[in-house]
Amino acid sequence: MTKMGILAGAAALALAAVLGGVTTASADDARLEKLKEQGFARLAIANEPPYTAVAADGKVSGAAPDVAREVFKRLGVDDVAASISEYGAMIPGLQAGRFDVVTAGLFMKPERCEAVAYSEPVLCDAEAMLVKKGNPKGFRSYEDVARDPSARIGAPGGGTEEKLALNAGVPRDRVIVVPDGQSGLKMVQDGRIDAYSLPVLSINDLVQKANDPNLEVVAPVEGAPVYCDGAAFNKKDTALRDAFDVELAKMKESGEFAKIIEPYGFSAAAAISTTREKQCAAQ
Repeated sequence: MTKMGILAGAAALALAAVLGGVTTASADDARLEKLKEQGFARLAIANEPPYTAVAADGKVSGAAPDVAREVFKRLGVDDVAASISEYGAMIPGLQAGRFDVVTAGLFMKPERCEAVAYSEPVLCDAEAMLVKKGNPKGFRSYEDVARDPSARIGAPGGGTEEKLALNAGVPRDRVIVVPDGQSGLKMVQDGRIDAYSLPVLSINDLVQKANDPNLEVVAPVEGAPVYCDGAAFNKKDTALRDAFDVELAKMKESGEFAKIIEPYGFSAAAAISTTREKQCAAQ
C-alpha cells in the first residue's frame, strides 16, 4: 500500500470511529443550536503565527482558526470571532464561558485533557529556541539552560515551553514570562534573555519577519517531545466537540484538511497519524 493509501485508510478509520460514537452531527445539541442562532463561534487565540494571526483590519487567520472556521461552517455556524488571550488564561476563560472554543496551539497534555474536551489532533509541532547568532551559550536543551546559572529563558506564560523549562530545572526567577512573540524576539536582541522558546513554526515565522542576521534558531530542542493541539471545548460541550470531530474527520479523509494547514507549514500526515487518546496519555 502506498503512503497516501495508508494515510487515507487511517483517516477513514478515524472517521468511522467518530461516526460510530455520534449518531448525528449534534443536531439536538443545544450549544450548537445556540451558535447557529448567534451566527458565529467565539475563539480564543494567541496571535502566534502560523498557528493564529490577526491582521490590522481584525481579520482572523492562521492554521487553527482556518480549520475551525471551515468546520463550524459545515456545522451551520457562519463565522468565527476571536479574542487574543495568554495561554494561562485560555482554559479558565473557556471554563467561565468567555469562549466557545480554544484554537491556539494549546498542546494536549494529561492535565489539560482533564480540564477541557479536546477534538482530535489538528496541528503538530516540536519545540525551538531563538538565540543570538552562533548560539553563544551552546543551548541544545532546556537542561542546558538550567545548568548555566546566568542563563535566562523567555516563554509564554502558562504555555508548554514555560513548563518544560521549569521541569528541566530552570529556576522560576530565570524563566521569564513573555507576553508575545515580538517582545520575546526583542528581548533576545537586547540581551535581556539568552533564549526565547516557542514551537518551531512560530520561531521560524518570527525570524523570517525580523530578517535579523544576528539571530539563530535551535530546533528541535533536544529531549522535548513533539506535541499536537486540538480544538479545546468546555467539558460540558462534549456533544459540540463530537460534532466538530465528525466534520474534522471528513476533512482529513477528503484532503481538505491538508489544503488548509499545509500552506502554513504544518503536516497533515502528522495530525492524521496520531489520536487524542495517544496525545492525552503522553507524559
